[in-house]
Amino acid sequence: MTSLLKRNISSVIVRPVQYRDMEGIERLNQESFAPVTEDTKGSQNAIGQMQWLRQWYGVLKFLSWFPNPLQYMFFAFVAEQGRDLLGMVQVSPFNNTRSTWRIDRVMLDRGADKLGIGSQVLRHCFETILEARTWILEVNINDTEALALYRHNGFQRLAEMTYWELSPEQLKDLSQSEPDLPNLLPVSNADAQLLCQLDTASMPPLVRQVFDRNKSDFKTSLFSGISDAVKQWMSKTEVVSGYVFEPQRKAAIGHFQLTLDRKGKQPHFATLTVHPAYTWLYPELLSQLARVAVDFPPQVMQLASADYQSEREEYLEQIGAKRISHTLVMSRSVWHKLRESKLVSLEGIQWQEMLQGLQPARKPIPGGMSWGQPVQLPQPSDKKGKNSSGKESVNFSCNVPNLEPICNPDSSETPKE
Repeated sequence: MTSLLKRNISSVIVRPVQYRDMEGIERLNQESFAPVTEDTKGSQNAIGQMQWLRQWYGVLKFLSWFPNPLQYMFFAFVAEQGRDLLGMVQVSPFNNTRSTWRIDRVMLDRGADKLGIGSQVLRHCFETILEARTWILEVNINDTEALALYRHNGFQRLAEMTYWELSPEQLKDLSQSEPDLPNLLPVSNADAQLLCQLDTASMPPLVRQVFDRNKSDFKTSLFSGISDAVKQWMSKTEVVSGYVFEPQRKAAIGHFQLTLDRKGKQPHFATLTVHPAYTWLYPELLSQLARVAVDFPPQVMQLASADYQSEREEYLEQIGAKRISHTLVMSRSVWHKLRESKLVSLEGIQWQEMLQGLQPARKPIPGGMSWGQPVQLPQPSDKKGKNSSGKESVNFSCNVPNLEPICNPDSSETPKE
């Protein structure tokens, strides 16, 4: 049974996704691991996203041929055995330098060996995308099969995320209070350095090292701005962002970005970043978000909090926010690929052939120079032959053969020509 399983796994081919795989991917979408959000809206959004990818596959494939912000919008690999599609993995770069990559989703066939097929597609990503030093993913904490797969492939816990939901009635109550934000400014590319410093200070050192963000991650290029505008026009959404500036320290202490649905069919989603030393900003920023959201069709607002943001979770519990999902952020480093590399024995290496350049070309010839007493240099003397201390100058001689007439200054003989 074990040999049959190994033979079946070895016959699986992992390759880039093609258009003929879209029907199989839609089937795998219903049999894959549990979605990040535990409600039915999450699964419906995933099905709608797959239908949208199938419709725009040709455009996305063309955009993947040259550098652009949409180059990795659908970058995936599939595991195929014969004509059966057994699994799919979708990945994307997490930062602009592409030193950290993210596993967006893993879909596996219900009847296949999920641990074996899943490990094979994941390791194919690790070996193919060489520029990735770190991999991260987010998985539902109740999805035991996915957790077993990721831990089997070296992923470890990085942080825990909790997703909250505020009802329209709660947003209306929060909007009644006037937020105390005298230095609230709009976001532009000139503020990228301030936002990068705020993002760095708001997370622990390990998370900061894994995310590896820099100033370019908070800038918007011309092509990105155009693509975001087109995306907002097609999805009928609007994005509002701002940050709080501290004039004394000349630093950003709070930042928010709110994605609003103008049709009222999708929930609003907010991202919030607050400096750990200014936790009093949570009520003020949430009041500002509520005042912006009440001008749009009534809909719930979702936002996330990490386990290292205890003040945010306490405030959300205080105002009665609802927990809708609990996920686990995991990371894996591929800087030292020990598990992927094969052990090489040092016994079979021909050291003489490898070190030919370090061997001497001929035998060394012994020299004829012998060193005696250490040479004593003369001290500076005056015109009478005495040095500055009043003593006579000290003569010195070399013990080198055949050079005594040259090295002895007291010798009256002149060297023979």
